[in-house]
Amino acid sequence: MAKKIGILILIVIISIILASIYGILHNQISYSISSEYFTKFKFDQIGEWLHQVENERIAISFVGFVSTWWFGLLLGLIIGIVGMFQPNSKIMWKSGIGAIFRTLGIAIGIGIVGILVGKFLISNLNANWNLPAELIDQKSFLTAGTMHNFSYFGGIIGLIYGILYQLKIKKASA
Repeated sequence: MAKKIGILILIVIISIILASIYGILHNQISYSISSEYFTKFKFDQIGEWLHQVENERIAISFVGFVSTWWFGLLLGLIIGIVGMFQPNSKIMWKSGIGAIFRTLGIAIGIGIVGILVGKFLISNLNANWNLPAELIDQKSFLTAGTMHNFSYFGGIIGLIYGILYQLKIKKASA
């Protein structure tokens, strides 16, 4: 049991690290799509002081970290707890790490779909969006926002898939 608890803690730490890296890189990409998404929306949402940071790339990295570390914690706890039901620590580790990377892959994939949906569908809708005033590039703003929304959705779908993956391994090892 002690070994499984150690693996649980390790899974949580790895999940937090990977989610944080994902958030930082994700924000670098979405900033390249629309800097206004951050300067006219996310900075105000996270903290006004971010407008004072000289290097916006560092500020958006901070936003990426703050926006995703907690999801890594939640993901790691859930995957780790589900893993505790595996027959032994070796299978727990294998299923837990497999679930984390599958979740990450699904979040990345659905985030890419979000870019495409945002660019070719959402940004072309003639809707009365509640957007920040004085946007220079509304289409890019909507594309970046769609990418962010899809990525969270991808994380949730990935988590569900990761749980099912672990249950499949448990069933196969029984």
